[in-house]
Amino acid sequence: MSGPRPRAGDPTAGPAADDAPAPVVPAGVPGPLPSDGERPSSRDDVTDGRLAATVERLRGEVRAAHAAAEGRALIELAKGVLVERLGCGPAQAARQLAALSDQAGLSRLELAADIINEAARDRVAEVADEFVRTVIDEPDTAGPAASVAVRLRTAESAALSADDTQAVADTLLAHALEPLGAVAVAIWTTGADGSLSLRGHAGFGPDEAARWHYVPPGVTTAARQALTGRRTVWYPSLSAAGIPSIGRARHPDGGRVVVPAGTGGRIHGVLEICWARPLDPQPQAVQRQIEALAELCAHTLEALPDATAPARSLRPAVDGARELAELSDGLYDPALVLTPHLDEEGRLADFRIRHANVHFQDPAGRPRGAVDGALLLEAYPATAGESELFERIERVYATGEPYRARRTRLTALVDQVPLTSLADISISRHAGSVLLIWRVEDESARLASLLQHAQRLGRVGAFEEDALTGDITWHGQLFELFGRRPTEAPVALRDLVGHAHPDDSGTIRRFLKTVLHQRQVGSAAFRMLRRDGVTRHIRVTAEPALGVDGGLEAVRGAYQDISAQHWTEVALTATRDRLVATEEAAEERNRLTLQLQHAIMPPVKPPLDAPDLEVAVRYRPAESESLVGGDWYDAVVLPSKKVLLCVGDVAGHGVEAATGMVVLRNALRGLAVTGAGPGQLLSWLNSVAHHLTAQVTATAVCGIFDPSTRTLRWARAGHLPPVLVRGKEAVDLPLLRGLLLGALAEAEYEEAELRLEPDDIVLMYTDGLVERRDTPVEDSVAQLLTMAQQPSDSLEQRLDQLLARSKSDTDDDTCVVGVQVS
Repeated sequence: MSGPRPRAGDPTAGPAADDAPAPVVPAGVPGPLPSDGERPSSRDDVTDGRLAATVERLRGEVRAAHAAAEGRALIELAKGVLVERLGCGPAQAARQLAALSDQAGLSRLELAADIINEAARDRVAEVADEFVRTVIDEPDTAGPAASVAVRLRTAESAALSADDTQAVADTLLAHALEPLGAVAVAIWTTGADGSLSLRGHAGFGPDEAARWHYVPPGVTTAARQALTGRRTVWYPSLSAAGIPSIGRARHPDGGRVVVPAGTGGRIHGVLEICWARPLDPQPQAVQRQIEALAELCAHTLEALPDATAPARSLRPAVDGARELAELSDGLYDPALVLTPHLDEEGRLADFRIRHANVHFQDPAGRPRGAVDGALLLEAYPATAGESELFERIERVYATGEPYRARRTRLTALVDQVPLTSLADISISRHAGSVLLIWRVEDESARLASLLQHAQRLGRVGAFEEDALTGDITWHGQLFELFGRRPTEAPVALRDLVGHAHPDDSGTIRRFLKTVLHQRQVGSAAFRMLRRDGVTRHIRVTAEPALGVDGGLEAVRGAYQDISAQHWTEVALTATRDRLVATEEAAEERNRLTLQLQHAIMPPVKPPLDAPDLEVAVRYRPAESESLVGGDWYDAVVLPSKKVLLCVGDVAGHGVEAATGMVVLRNALRGLAVTGAGPGQLLSWLNSVAHHLTAQVTATAVCGIFDPSTRTLRWARAGHLPPVLVRGKEAVDLPLLRGLLLGALAEAEYEEAELRLEPDDIVLMYTDGLVERRDTPVEDSVAQLLTMAQQPSDSLEQRLDQLLARSKSDTDDDTCVVGVQVS
């Protein structure tokens, strides 16, 4: 199959040329000259038309000659198979081929392809057979089934006999890919650095090929996606995938298939096929056919010299390994030279250790000779485990792209005990071998690196001064700290005063006296003035190193930039000062608010001048002065001799709540002079809260007692109802309708009337008397009723008992107003 390629017009080709496939004229080629009714408008147009027709005719003859030569190659190969099997001569084999084709009803070219497939039983034969079976099951598949074998064998024959990769691309497109609808093909090769080079192309313009002749490593293209993944990649539309590639401008919406071309586990290149339109899902037979073409490309890439480099003879993999072994012996790090180990089917199964260099150190303690020549997975089975080292070696061998990694976890089995270490590894491919280099991380180097990072983060720099020679060693961080160039001389401790703020010179002199004269460990903080005008706050710590005779030999120490810490402390001090001032202002504000509240709302109200009615009031402010609330009460005799009784609670705490309380209390007093009932008074008070205050909301209970009839008319605005104590029983009054004050612009409040009997007691209170965080309000009111019905000697004593026994835990203000009819 790889013999010399017959040329057009070869007299030895015989009559088989008649069976060569007819040339296919591409679409868009100019047709024959126009008829007389459509003559060109000028003599030049007629000349150009004839010239174009002549050129196209000559192209067709050239294509026909090439097709005839390729067809003759297949027929000659089939004749050779018959000669070998029948033991006859070439002439008899030609007659036998003709007779068999007549009997089978096939052309000699189709029969020749079948004979070659039967004899070869290779990948092409398998693909052709599968395609024939698929076509029988799927009649709609494009192309006659019998022509598949002819096309594939024709492409194979032409590719194997081609002189360069460009000819391979041309024959693949013409014979195998155009019948599948493809319009262009590109063949890429991979470099040792992971780059891609365009070795052959067909269907793309020369300018496009020139732009894509080389793709540097690391650039993501369609070909690199297949190379990195080592698998076939299908793009239904290249523009939708957003991946750049050759010919994208010409066929932006066309489909692409990119197939790695490799043999024996090594990828030699990439086959990229282009369609002009979006690509629909293809049958399995077509996919197998494309993979067979990629394998054919791999064989040709392996055999053909690189056209972009001087021709060179191919050396066996072992020779390449020998040269690599000599190179590895010059390395200071351990290294292994590996060559591929293939199974019976030619697939990569393992790597053979061809050489371990002179610096090789086996974790299990084995000598070099124990691993030389062994299989990698047998000598180091853990390479296929957690570290995935084997997979990385396999990938480098397949793609040629080097791999570098730091702090890779390597595991080795020592007496079946896994030992793990961290190492920097390097894997690269050279010819047909792989070089594996590793450097186990040194603990002292790692600790030194950590120390350097710690000094950098802590802005610390170490130094050492030799007291005998005067030599000074500075850590690199100190040059930046002092604002000096690394080429300048370090600053000696004795000269430190000249670099410090004048006000800190005494501090530095005391520090130097402690270290250099008293020979004790010393530390000092000072302000350093740099030449660039920057002031740094520095802390220096040093200790003397004494000799055997007690003399000073050296001084070791460190400088630390504490500027950030200093300014943080300054900011914290200023913040603390502002916080203290704010707290003092808040305390003064709360104190004044409490004084204002007590001035308006005394804890005990003086006796009220009302006939047949005793009034008692208790007010208990919040325990915390910062929680001054808005609870209020009032008990006053109106001009009509009726008594106004009310309690209320403004939402919130502080000056705003106290101010709102004053507004509502005084407003209610003024409105009550009109003689209106409690419901109307609360309705007016709601308008005051809504319109005439800054969003004040409050609850309240308002009552008007008429001493002449002993009648109490009352209403509530979102407040708890009053409590009636009659004899030994205490009950809460009905829950009348009434929205809290200030919630809406207009609101109506329900009134109720209660006729009191002698010795009846009515209690009005705010929620600070009963409210608990862990108890429902209903339960707290029930407890209040129980306490209210307890016997007492006077009304004043009863109110004191209620405050004393209250279990409220909300630290809120509390107001209680009690009235008793005599």
